[in-house]
Amino acid sequence: MAEHPTGIPIQLEPLVVRVLAPNPSPYTYTGTQTHIVGTTDLAVIDPGPDDPAHLDALVRAIDGRPVTAIVVTHHHRDHSPATRPLKALTGAPIVGAAPFDLDDAGARADASFDADYVPDRVLAEGDAIRGDGWTLEAIATPGHTSNHLAFALTDTNALFSGDHVMGWSTTIVSPPDGDMTAYMASLEKLMRRDDRIYYPGHGEAVKKPQRLVRGMLGHRKQREGQILRLLREAARTIPALVDRMYVGLDARLVPAAARSVLAHLYDLQTRGLVIEESETWRTT
Repeated sequence: MAEHPTGIPIQLEPLVVRVLAPNPSPYTYTGTQTHIVGTTDLAVIDPGPDDPAHLDALVRAIDGRPVTAIVVTHHHRDHSPATRPLKALTGAPIVGAAPFDLDDAGARADASFDADYVPDRVLAEGDAIRGDGWTLEAIATPGHTSNHLAFALTDTNALFSGDHVMGWSTTIVSPPDGDMTAYMASLEKLMRRDDRIYYPGHGEAVKKPQRLVRGMLGHRKQREGQILRLLREAARTIPALVDRMYVGLDARLVPAAARSVLAHLYDLQTRGLVIEESETWRTT
């Protein structure tokens, strides 16, 4: 994004500054967006990858002000590794998503887990972090990951949506940690809120968030219907489903599509609508 170059602080509103990390990819879009909340004392949300240039940019944006908390929405390597050098530089505690150790034997398509992520304080639904003139409230939004949190800036009715709702694409839901049932429930939960704007981990700010979330729910239900129609025609493997469902997809994104299809199948299986037999799926 030429208008939002990496390493340059962009003032989004009086309490919020965004700094874009230099880690663009098919899965991160233009890169991970770190958000800095506050004016006199600060919270740094998702400091991003452990990249010296990005860390230097964050230090410049902090500009010597005290950091109350380093806040993490989830434990993927494009979001949380910079917590450790930033804590060493600022002395601020790492707070937010819970840590865990998961052995995912499947082929992963999104950013891999940050195995070294260790928060000083784990936040749950409704827990708050406060500074001078700002309050961040944790909103549990599992689905993309089991520990995903969004954070509501209650002072301005804004929401930092992490990777649960992004400004450029639907998120990857990759089992076993990603869970489509939980993801859909989290979207429904956000639909019941009245947030004014979302600041996502990737992509532009979402100025009509309820409309976007409604569209995301519709998109996932459309994919679910597509899977059921194809399986009613014939039993199929996941690669065969992906071939039919994602015609012309960039080859780099095929593994991500396969993981999302698997997440849908697990959800449908839980609801008793499909069964798996020797890597082939069919309707019940």
